[in-house]
Amino acid sequence: MSADPNELPPSYARVSLAVITSGREANLLGNVHGGEIMKLADSTAGAVAQRHSGGPAVTAAMDEMAFLHPVHVGDIVHTFAQVNWTGRSSMEIGVRIEAQPWNDPSVTSLHVASAYFVFVAIDADGRSREIPQLTPETPDEVRRMREAEIRRAHRLAKKREIDSGRTRD
Repeated sequence: MSADPNELPPSYARVSLAVITSGREANLLGNVHGGEIMKLADSTAGAVAQRHSGGPAVTAAMDEMAFLHPVHVGDIVHTFAQVNWTGRSSMEIGVRIEAQPWNDPSVTSLHVASAYFVFVAIDADGRSREIPQLTPETPDEVRRMREAEIRRAHRLAKKREIDSGRTRD
């Protein structure tokens, strides 16, 4: 870990969670509802954001969520999350979601979804506060940071374009 308390590696706040899904989370097709997977991903990302920022952090945006395979009732769902990028008070958290049948440990976990969340660290008055900067330590962490910067640039460009279109109306 970095000797500078204002800089932290992604490994500092990395979190994984696991749950066994039940019929309560089922959609009309009998699979786990996508919203339940989103909620679990957001909760995991929130834990990472709080750890990295050293205090309260709130979801500001869900940049992207891709569902790759259905999750079945009874599956063990694992979430893995880490900080990909930091700004002054905001951070992007990447979440990978995997599922495995509860009754068959020989089945390899299946990557079922991925998501990117933007969190903002807040103070006691609800205002944004500064957070430690991210110091990637591996080539994978450097790649994640670069890709997060691309997503951020696209988010900001989209906002500018939408805002400029609204001022012309």
